[in-house]
Amino acid sequence: MGTEMATVEVEGIPFPQEITRTKPLSFLAHGVTDIEIHFLQIKYNAIGVYLDKESVLGHLESWKGKKAEELVQDAGFFQALVFAPVEKLFRIVVIKEIKGSQYGVQLESSVRDRLVAVDKFEEEEEEALEKVTEFFQYKYFKPNSVLTFHFPTTPGIAEISFVTEGKSEAKLTVDNNNVAEMIQKWYLGGESAVSPTTVKSLADQFAPLLSA
Repeated sequence: MGTEMATVEVEGIPFPQEITRTKPLSFLAHGVTDIEIHFLQIKYNAIGVYLDKESVLGHLESWKGKKAEELVQDAGFFQALVFAPVEKLFRIVVIKEIKGSQYGVQLESSVRDRLVAVDKFEEEEEEALEKVTEFFQYKYFKPNSVLTFHFPTTPGIAEISFVTEGKSEAKLTVDNNNVAEMIQKWYLGGESAVSPTTVKSLADQFAPLLSA
């Protein structure tokens, strides 16, 4: 799982400030996925976004001096973040239990819709997505289970892992450029992303970093 060190809390859940895979990745943004039912906010997952900080800042220099309010509405900024050829990792910790199949269907549906919209949904993408759906099919997302999406600098790859109490770590490598890109966009895609709080956090964190 890589080395872990000092932590920061998101919704009472500790997230390492740094995770090392091929190199140290910094905790740069956080948020939750939630839904509102009868005026009650139900939080499902806490999210931590880890990036190769120095490298990613170099790829976002065009946004130097922009305020957070400008970045959060700038689709080009989030597009550049997704396409930045730097190592990225999303750590998702379960708050409220659900079946893995429910999460898998949400992810599959969002990725498929995004691919169809840009006319990139071919047989290879369908096969890759089927593997993702199968991976989640019989998992159970207990509270504190950890789901990780790792995007190495090698283009077109997404490494998914899932750890829950009492089970050994499950892993899947998605080797399809279009599917890997759309999984990133599900979490980093600006207005269309699954977690508005994560998108706001990215804008809030990057505005001062880019101005420094």
